[in-house]
Amino acid sequence: MEQGLVIDLAQNALFTVLLLSGPMLGLGLLVGLAISIFQATTQIQEQTLSFIPKIIVILGSMIVFGPWMLSTAVEFTQNLFLNINNYLK
Repeated sequence: MEQGLVIDLAQNALFTVLLLSGPMLGLGLLVGLAISIFQATTQIQEQTLSFIPKIIVILGSMIVFGPWMLSTAVEFTQNLFLNINNYLK
């Protein structure tokens, strides 16, 4: 395998991982920020207050974005397996 091909493959894999994790991480970040602002304004410093809403939002985003995430992962894997003969030259 050539170095350029390995770098392109790794770049595509990392981009796919970022693309798949983006919606969940983004929504978790927004909920965490909203809860932090709420805690700062009400002066409630309970550590466990932020976990339950984040878990609910992340699970909800997995349900909503799940089909898209699955199709993106399957597309990447199919592309990888269909081009395996090009990688082994």
